[in-house]
Amino acid sequence: MYDVLLPIKFFFRRRITILAVLAVALSVFIVVVVMTVMHGLVLDFREKNHIFFSDCIVSTDSLVGFSLYEEFITQLEKTDFLESASPVIHTFGLVEAETSGRNAALDLMGIDIDRHVKTTGFADSLYYRSDEPTLAFEPEYDANRPGCVVGIDLLVDRQRTGQYSQLSYLPMWSYLITCFPLTPKGTLAKVGTALTANSRTFYYSDNCNSGLAKLDGSVVYLPFNDLQSLCGMDTPSPRANAVYIKFKQGCDIEACTQKVSVLWKDFIGRKKDFPLANLFDTVSVQDWKAYRRGTIAPMEKEQTMLILLFALVGLITVFIIFVIFYMIISRKSRDIGILKSLGVSKLGIVRVFLHLAFLIGFLGSVIGILSALLFLVNINSLEGWLFDKFGFQMWNREIYAIGEIPYQAKPYLLAAVGICAVAACLLGALLPTLNAVRKKCVDVLRVNQL
Repeated sequence: MYDVLLPIKFFFRRRITILAVLAVALSVFIVVVVMTVMHGLVLDFREKNHIFFSDCIVSTDSLVGFSLYEEFITQLEKTDFLESASPVIHTFGLVEAETSGRNAALDLMGIDIDRHVKTTGFADSLYYRSDEPTLAFEPEYDANRPGCVVGIDLLVDRQRTGQYSQLSYLPMWSYLITCFPLTPKGTLAKVGTALTANSRTFYYSDNCNSGLAKLDGSVVYLPFNDLQSLCGMDTPSPRANAVYIKFKQGCDIEACTQKVSVLWKDFIGRKKDFPLANLFDTVSVQDWKAYRRGTIAPMEKEQTMLILLFALVGLITVFIIFVIFYMIISRKSRDIGILKSLGVSKLGIVRVFLHLAFLIGFLGSVIGILSALLFLVNINSLEGWLFDKFGFQMWNREIYAIGEIPYQAKPYLLAAVGICAVAACLLGALLPTLNAVRKKCVDVLRVNQL
């Protein structure tokens, strides 16, 4: 019983223990806030990529594309795991805004809007046609004109609040889009002719706000058939660059992606005699995480680096507890001598001070975690107040494509931080305690001679 009562007595009689609790609480607070916000940012970015690209992608990096995509989609529709599939064209072109005269080389993405909104979250990214996404390529002022959907960052500057000043009406803006058609061999289709490029005027029908800054600032979306004609893929064996695939709810993405990969290998194995079979050599089947690895991996690496940095914060906490316990035990040397004289074993004395360390770590962790959760719940309103009063933002929304600051306070993360804090306290208290119990009872209780 003494090894429980004495730590409580020591805790309330020494003010320095309050300092130790506050040091642990501050460390826990910093770690929880930063790690949960970073975890939230990574998950938010991953989820936006998942929504945009769906579950699985059959694609090629070649601008030439590959044929028989519709036949493969038909085969996929016979499986029990497919929800929907959408053919996609990725290419580049010159886009000239005829109203302003501005000209830029941009990414062009051709989509079959009816199938694409079933396969991806494209409908939720639209502004004017979010309720009728299948009409995204039909300008409200004239449904007979060919429409295009433009990435939001190509049209409007992001405000510091993260919002866009959207017009309440759809302006009649036109864009002259020029592509250089390629043959299946990758050569220009119109070499030697007076006009080597295909051009067509499209009218602004909507904008896309996917939350992915790179895409929103570089992509113009066109109807699949129109872009297929512009880039020369509308040959007798029409071509596409990718097929986006959505699996039925509850299906394991990795397992179903493996099934798609097997189906694709079997499919191209039966098409060896097809004249454009060589285009299949560059086609790969990947789930959305592997497909977007190049953009997701850097953020995950930053998260790993933060974990390593906050491991150093834990070492600092160990050092702080070591110093505090060194001071506590130096003041309690006579108490240790008295306990030894009463027959308390060395192990019993170690338990007393380790229980004190546990109490400090536990209380510090609880205070730190509760304070961090309270801060996180109000982090967006606090940032809004700081922005209104002082113009301060943690993340400038003109640069970062986020609305509210996301955070993911997962129970396992909170538990891990709390356990590490308690372990750091026990580790910091262990060495001073072992040094104290090694001293002989007679040396500790001897009265110094003048």
